[in-house]
Amino acid sequence: MGAKKLCTRMISLFLLCVLCGCTGADSDNDLTLELRSDFLSREGCAGTMELTADYGQRVYTYTVDFDGTVKEGMTLTITGPEEVAGITATIRAGQTFLEYDGVRLETGPLNAEGLSPLDALPTFLTAMESGYIAETATEQMGETEALRLCCRDPEKDPGQGLETVLWFDKAQKTLLRGEIRSDGFTVIQSEFSAFILQQPNT
Repeated sequence: MGAKKLCTRMISLFLLCVLCGCTGADSDNDLTLELRSDFLSREGCAGTMELTADYGQRVYTYTVDFDGTVKEGMTLTITGPEEVAGITATIRAGQTFLEYDGVRLETGPLNAEGLSPLDALPTFLTAMESGYIAETATEQMGETEALRLCCRDPEKDPGQGLETVLWFDKAQKTLLRGEIRSDGFTVIQSEFSAFILQQPNT
């Protein structure tokens, strides 16, 4: 992305965040803007997460490694449980599919809009890039002081529609946890044991 285009995008999203009516301390809002800038300028990201998808009567949990760039897309590899280890999810050009031994399998939807468990990471990234940040707050996660961000449609009340909630380590500025909620019900939870933003060389 060119420097001029990136600068324009960052300014517009800065104004979006300022105007979105975030609630929270000034320090939380300052950190939110800093994190948004980091996500906008990234070249890619990599890490490991434990992903839980809740279908109501069925709950599935996977350990997933991910790595990719903004230009080339994202690859997610399931490393656990053992019976599905090695399955790779490729996210490119708005399409998501599972690939194993050359066979592609679509994942089941979690809501009426067709949300897939494999949409979790792209949804988190999009929320940090351009989501309407409706709430910011500080929460304690064990011994870690965390910044919680909630993104949702500005025209909907809390608990309505799709909401993306993210928790960041305030000191390390790393992503700890993410949730996607559909009409108040948590359909996806992700716990990150590692999350690295790959920034351009300066």
